[in-house]
Amino acid sequence: MELNKQNVERALKEASEYNPGAWADHSRYVALACRNIALRCRNLSAEQAYLFGLLHDIGRYAGVSSEKHLIDGYRYCMERGWGKAAQICISHAFMIQDIDTSIGEFDVSEEDYLFMKEFVANADYDDYDRLVQLCDALAMPTGFCLLEKRFVDVTIRYGVHPATIDRWKKILEIKALFEKHIGCSIYTLLPGVVENSFC
Repeated sequence: MELNKQNVERALKEASEYNPGAWADHSRYVALACRNIALRCRNLSAEQAYLFGLLHDIGRYAGVSSEKHLIDGYRYCMERGWGKAAQICISHAFMIQDIDTSIGEFDVSEEDYLFMKEFVANADYDDYDRLVQLCDALAMPTGFCLLEKRFVDVTIRYGVHPATIDRWKKILEIKALFEKHIGCSIYTLLPGVVENSFC
């Protein structure tokens, strides 16, 4: 199946009907942030970035889960021939390429855990992976927000883990990388970020 806007938006709509929740609106804002930043990056396609953002949590179609949504999303995309999107379904949760930095619960089989462990360790991250990792931390279901607001939101829900601070540092490093590419603050590209961060 072709990876295009029509197919991906339909996939997200259907997925959110299988498992309704705030995750779908979050995914839409991640996609918009990806597109807005990619428009300023010479080496990225804004359309591809948008689609990867829409699909990063598509594994949530299978129901409420923790890290299982990563492998569910990987399989969902691989079945449709969307290889890079499949990678991002897993990589977006591991800005540090070490499965032990997970903040979630591995509600998966031993076989799936071992697959994900090897996959994360050996994945070849590019700027699309890093962009989705960044934008995942810029989007609430209600709109764009400061990274720090999202950091707190996720920590309240998942708790503090040994890798929490290192994960924050890595996202801030990725933010600095993209700001160097685009020559301005990422926040200038996110409409409503001030209002949504301080409401």
